[in-house]
Amino acid sequence: MLYRRYLGISLVTLSALVACSATTVTPTGAGSTGDGGSGGESGSGGSGGSGGASTASGMATSTAAATTGATGSTSASSTTSGGGGAGGDPGTTSSASSSSSASSSSSSSSSGTGGGPTVNAEVYAHSPDVLYRLDPITKKVTKVGNFGGCAEVIDIALDKNGVMFGTGFTQLYKINKSTAACTLVANGSYPNSLSFVPAGTVDPVNEALVGYVGGAYVRINTTTGAVTTIGNLGSGYASSGDLVSLIGGSSYLTVTGNGCGDCLVEINPKTGALVAKIGALNHSSVFGLAYWAGTAYGFDGSGKLFEINVQTAATINIAIPNAPANLVFYGAGSTTAAPLHE
Repeated sequence: MLYRRYLGISLVTLSALVACSATTVTPTGAGSTGDGGSGGESGSGGSGGSGGASTASGMATSTAAATTGATGSTSASSTTSGGGGAGGDPGTTSSASSSSSASSSSSSSSSGTGGGPTVNAEVYAHSPDVLYRLDPITKKVTKVGNFGGCAEVIDIALDKNGVMFGTGFTQLYKINKSTAACTLVANGSYPNSLSFVPAGTVDPVNEALVGYVGGAYVRINTTTGAVTTIGNLGSGYASSGDLVSLIGGSSYLTVTGNGCGDCLVEINPKTGALVAKIGALNHSSVFGLAYWAGTAYGFDGSGKLFEINVQTAATINIAIPNAPANLVFYGAGSTTAAPLHE
């Protein structure tokens, strides 16, 4: 993403896509040993026994408070069965309602094993002025809406709870992922390869928002907007587009350098240093990178969407129905709590 910005490539104007609210899809998530699975972003599972000894079951019901959108309302309900930990029983059912600029309702479910809490099956991507949602189960892309209150958005990132932040060239925003409304956090100079990394990496207690400026690995304070350099990619590579990191899993980055244009690499989320080169992508200008259930998703500067095999870097294109002729992607994001496997 760094190179696309200054080459004036103008991560999507999908005005031809049907405008609608984000579909809520909830997968089955696996809890840690002895814990029941989490039932959506607000519910939680009950405790199971250790090492499969317990037959206890957990049930919880939660209702998330409505968030305010521009106009109208949308409601979505989803039911999830969180996988119990070793010996634990499945956990919860959850429902949520939220406001957005369009009125619709939907329900669906999916399954997967993750390193964090059970979350909605969703991946986000964007152009400079429009936010989109990819359902990684159905592969359907929908338009969330035009960014409201943002200048040009150059990347986005979501934490384990699905809270979205985004950067402009000189702004840090908190973004409502249901409405695309932006709240300014701070002014400054910000990177365009952006992700949260799990607690215990950069910060011993909290998740941290990080990114790359070329080869420099930086941390961004989500309260003050302060940017601090904490490491370097090294090995002759520089960030070409985007970063994704996972609870209990690996961290991936698209890069240029050493003949790559683009390559997928694994990085150390504590230091930002290169761990391994995975392989060359058969796409260039991969400005958006996200992950769900064992598959990475790439979004490039020519408006292409594709699956990425994180073992080999092989790609499979995903068609976007009714995509406009001048479609471009500037960035993408997915929660750190995305399931690691199907």
